[in-house]
Amino acid sequence: MDLVEKAAQRLAQLQKAGVDVPVPAAPAQPATAGSGAESMPTPERLAQALERAHALDARAAIATPARAVQPGSPGLELRAAPHEGPRSKVVQIDLEALAAAGFVTPQAQRSQIADEFRVIKRPIIRNARERIGARADRANLIMVTSAIPAEGKSFIALNLAMSIALEVDSHALLVDADVANPSLMRMTHLPPSKGLLDLLTSHDTKLHDVLLRTNVEKLTLLPSGTAHGRATEMLASETMASLLEDMASRYPDRILVFDSPPLLATTEARALASHMGQIVMVVQADRTTQALVKHALETIESCPVVMMVLNKAPRPEVGSYYGQHYYATTATS
Repeated sequence: MDLVEKAAQRLAQLQKAGVDVPVPAAPAQPATAGSGAESMPTPERLAQALERAHALDARAAIATPARAVQPGSPGLELRAAPHEGPRSKVVQIDLEALAAAGFVTPQAQRSQIADEFRVIKRPIIRNARERIGARADRANLIMVTSAIPAEGKSFIALNLAMSIALEVDSHALLVDADVANPSLMRMTHLPPSKGLLDLLTSHDTKLHDVLLRTNVEKLTLLPSGTAHGRATEMLASETMASLLEDMASRYPDRILVFDSPPLLATTEARALASHMGQIVMVVQADRTTQALVKHALETIESCPVVMMVLNKAPRPEVGSYYGQHYYATTATS
């Protein structure tokens, strides 16, 4: 097959695939009447057309998002651009205000509070990564609770999630599951937003619609959402159980921290606890009685890993570390 035949065949393939390849006009020259010489494709004109076709191929492969590839079109494949998927909303946490209120922040990683939460988070992260416990498939679901209200569980939950997010290879998702008394958005100085309750009450609401990516690189928030008359009952629903199962498997590389209701204040907290892989129980020093703590622990029926954090305890003088007193109060049961 000579050059002209090859060029003609290539042009036919490109035109069949939908690529418009203009053939340059031949220079004016004398022609015999009826000979058709003015429209005859010469080798030079076909070569020029093929050069343009190759240029069109290259530009189309970059600029065209998607086009059907026709069978029998060798060399012509216009690929679709990669699909990035839905993106969640981005919010800006006032980190200076958090630091002033005594929270862990990226700017103060050598503070006393940051050192304390390094000790608290270490066994939690290890359990989540190594999938330890009878419910190993949910070891990345962490519930932070207390026996009674006002023991500081929300303070612990936010600090724990922030500290986990500051790890080199850990991501944290903080969920405000205390739907009867939500505090996450208030503590982070963010406006109200859709969240957990909207997921439980609306089939049209998807997880990416309500997740909030923050200015802390590896910290994501899930607010409690729009107030609902049966908010606490929703935590014990089958819909919530299905959501937790989905979240545990959908984000295996994330540690999900749930700020939940107190165990002795609502039965819904106990139902939520039955789906968790780990539980952190907050106990306020010099306030919560031993009887209340034992009663609360008895309500946790099946969670394989339960830890306790003593909150608001006096700090002993145990020397200094990084310029601050190093002290943490954690216990595992």
